[in-house]
Amino acid sequence: MEETRESVIMDNVGQGNNLKKDRKHFSKIGWMYVVGTIVIYIVQLVPIALVEFLQPAWASNPNAALLVSMLPMYLIGMPVLILLLKRIPAEHPEQHKMKTGQFVVAAIMCFAIVYLSNIVGTILTTIIGALKGSEVQNQILNVTADLNLWTIFFIMVICAPCIEEFVFRKLLVDRTVRYGQGVAIVISGLMFGLFHGNLNQFMYAFVLGMFLAYLYVKTGNLKITIALHMLINFFGGVVSSLLLKLINLDEYYSLVSEGMDMDIMMNYFMEHLAGWIVYMIYILFVLGVTIAGTVLLIVNLVKKKFFLGRGAVTIPKGKRFSTVILNVGMSVYCIIWIATIVAQLFM
Repeated sequence: MEETRESVIMDNVGQGNNLKKDRKHFSKIGWMYVVGTIVIYIVQLVPIALVEFLQPAWASNPNAALLVSMLPMYLIGMPVLILLLKRIPAEHPEQHKMKTGQFVVAAIMCFAIVYLSNIVGTILTTIIGALKGSEVQNQILNVTADLNLWTIFFIMVICAPCIEEFVFRKLLVDRTVRYGQGVAIVISGLMFGLFHGNLNQFMYAFVLGMFLAYLYVKTGNLKITIALHMLINFFGGVVSSLLLKLINLDEYYSLVSEGMDMDIMMNYFMEHLAGWIVYMIYILFVLGVTIAGTVLLIVNLVKKKFFLGRGAVTIPKGKRFSTVILNVGMSVYCIIWIATIVAQLFM
């Protein structure tokens, strides 16, 4: 009996020491992202300030302003973050092939996830806007509204998917998957969503990030998640921007705000008839893909095909949140980005 008590005490002590070690591991990851966030902020702020001082005309050009802001992040800030993260030991998921049909199904589910979660985000921002008495600004729409399509393609379809998938999928998942696929997936989605810095994008980036992390832990192939991320951003950035330009949405809103004179409205629609036809076809496509993707997600959930494997290290139930999130590094990262999101809501 005495030996049994001693063994239980020793087990509890050992478990406590392991949890401290695990908490330090996640805290270190969090701190790397905090430092990376600070570096990214600095390398973006300095060029913008210099351009505003030396070349004010560039600062007033939305395409030049975006490139001056984003290129330092991708060329300097993100590489620094990558170097910091590579100092932390990693374990790579096993590689498995994905058939073409499986990729198509995954793409359809991705679209459904993005559109459904975007609706939730829109509802939340609408409610917040009503409560505070003014509209919550949609940062992504504000940024892309006046951009050249080639700028959108370069930043959103080429740069963002490649760098973000490497940083928030491969590097992050490889350093957390030993604690279980579920832990790696949630951390990847949460940190990816927060990094976007506004509520509109957080909702779909969080959910999409988890789904892409799931695909990565199951295939071990980053090319798959990069391709899907590119596809989502192409339709959400390039195609949607092109269609909004074709129908001249600003002119439509202006006519509506002026009282919707029937003759003027008819002339507007006749001038932009082709654009509105293509736009309605796109809306039908979005609706169809969303329904199909939702059905596929439900079927896979019902059939329990979304299986999450256990890791080499198991954190006891009731200790996971405190170990993974309630450590200094992760908490600071979350607080910084939550504060940024809240501030953006009241801008």
